[in-house]
Amino acid sequence: MTASPQTRRARPEVLDLLAAAVGAVPDGAERPGQQSMAKAITTAVEREEHLLVQAGTGTGKSLAYLVPSLLVDGPVVISTATLALQSQLVDHDLPRLADAVEPVLGRRPTFAVLKGRHHYLCLARLEGTSADEPDDGLFDVGEAKPTRWLGEAGRLGKHVERLREWAQETETGDRDELDPGVDDTAWKLVSMPARECVGAQRCPYGAECFAEASRSRAREADIVVTNHSLLAVDMLTGRQIIPPHELLVVDEAHELADRVSSASQAELTPETLERAARRCRAYVDDDVADRLMEAGDLLTVALAEVPAGRVVGDLPTVLAEALTLLDAGGRKALDAIGEVRADDADPVRKTQARTMIGDLVKIAQRMVANAEHDVTWIERDERGRRAVVIAPLSVAGTLSSHLFADRTVVATSATLALGGQFDTVARSLGLPANTDRPPAARTPAEEARATVVRADESRDTAGLAWSSLDVGSPFDYAKQGILYVAAHLPRPSSSGLSEPAANEMVELVQALGGRTLGLFSSRKAAERAAEVLRLRTPGITILLQGEEALPILVRKFRQDRNSCLLGVMSLWQGVDVPGDACQLVIIDRLPFPRPDEPLSAARSDAVQSAGGSGFAAVSVPIAAVRLAQGVGRLIRSRGDKGVVAVLDSRLEHATSYGPFLRKSLPPFWYTTKPDVVRGALRRLAES
Repeated sequence: MTASPQTRRARPEVLDLLAAAVGAVPDGAERPGQQSMAKAITTAVEREEHLLVQAGTGTGKSLAYLVPSLLVDGPVVISTATLALQSQLVDHDLPRLADAVEPVLGRRPTFAVLKGRHHYLCLARLEGTSADEPDDGLFDVGEAKPTRWLGEAGRLGKHVERLREWAQETETGDRDELDPGVDDTAWKLVSMPARECVGAQRCPYGAECFAEASRSRAREADIVVTNHSLLAVDMLTGRQIIPPHELLVVDEAHELADRVSSASQAELTPETLERAARRCRAYVDDDVADRLMEAGDLLTVALAEVPAGRVVGDLPTVLAEALTLLDAGGRKALDAIGEVRADDADPVRKTQARTMIGDLVKIAQRMVANAEHDVTWIERDERGRRAVVIAPLSVAGTLSSHLFADRTVVATSATLALGGQFDTVARSLGLPANTDRPPAARTPAEEARATVVRADESRDTAGLAWSSLDVGSPFDYAKQGILYVAAHLPRPSSSGLSEPAANEMVELVQALGGRTLGLFSSRKAAERAAEVLRLRTPGITILLQGEEALPILVRKFRQDRNSCLLGVMSLWQGVDVPGDACQLVIIDRLPFPRPDEPLSAARSDAVQSAGGSGFAAVSVPIAAVRLAQGVGRLIRSRGDKGVVAVLDSRLEHATSYGPFLRKSLPPFWYTTKPDVVRGALRRLAES
């Protein structure tokens, strides 16, 4: 699957290639939006201008960006939001595309997939892992588990032996090709995080390294498919991972800023410090390792004393003391470990120990600095796990500096034009405001969102020219669907499901007789909805997220038209149930971030300090993206019909943000009349 990058030659027009590609798709047909998008990408590359494209469901945007990519010299990089979409492109879309365009292009285009190093089997780790006791961390106290028992150790040993056998057969070492798979604990024993890798030149298995082989294939391919997480790491580490390229296509671009924020985030737990101390004992005196253990003990005390939530102002004394002790102890441990040399007995483990301690020191120093551009908070989960976490207040400056340099970037998604404009998402990606729309032309809410730029003084967006395009959708939303807002309901006041909202939900479900996807803002609300529906609609099957594995629940929902599937935020995007199995989507409340969510709260405060509205600048755009994703679950094909019912009256009555949110949604026929929507649902049930 390798070939030299294509050279300059007479090439077919992009629409000719697109026609060949569409002709190879079962039931493929010309789509004006797809053609417009393909032409716009070609123009953007020629002009070296960045492009934002909103492509609604059914546009066929994958082909719209893959086809013009074939006309670009050198590798083109496609970044996806999920590994599932990455696999869809590599396993299905690209092989079919290569077959279709070969006669027109005059050669067969090549492609490769590029994942993080930890997705590949590491032969050095495998060699140093024993089946009887696979790793010195096997009996560690995990961050969310008690000490492992011997039965589990035996199971892990069997997994390692199977991985040894697979290592003799696999050509790629890619975990996704291991069938049946192994759990995360077993895979961790035989994979190598990028930060702990000694490098191909110093590793005894460098010449056979699967991760290095994947990078080599990527350098020779026409199209390289990766994911947002690796793209974020590549930007944060100086663009050392992904091969140089002229065009980068970011699919599901509305998720990129969050992925970069996650990649920039760091955390400390007592368990991590304890494990680091054990790992370095082979290279340092006991008193040096004991200082790290003491730092872990003091961190345990700090996490017990400091309340969960954002740390505002100076660090609490006990937390600052724990971090200072970790910093000093870690630097002493690094001095004692020394540099990794080629003649070390076990350079891999020594590198791991040194890297782990070095990372902890950097995190501690970053937290002690308590800079204005960082947000620190104490986190506690339902399992009792505690951690101190730090993340950047904004990643717009990072994206502005690193995402757009030396390449053309095309960002696409079904949800980019929030409130009918691209400015909000553009700013989150580090692009300047649209100079074609002066401040005087903005609404008060848009002007409030513009203060995000002023709140992030590190950004330098000069010279970042960009254009935008909304290619719409082939669906006739006004005829296929209704957006119903229950404007008569009282304003939501708690995280659960109110009695009036529950009654409204029951009436809607009864009118249709099932076929309902319920999207709820909290686990408490979803559970209450399931309880009410099971009591008052006995003839309808109620499927609740968490009671079975999600793929099983979705399959049952598709197969049983007399059912409802209820769940929380993970159901708001990615669930694809076309046809009459899903004809009603119920949303209990507008999906604003929680007021106590540390990052969004800190960003709101920063905007407030700059003179703007934190709610308008931060919470409203987040809700707009989430709401658009949830509403998008209804119409998935040209033949779909149904209703989206929002049980939150603020979508109708809130004059400051209601119109903005509605403009961010597909153009459904809109109503606030309950009798009208119940009549429509009954007609759907009868048909």
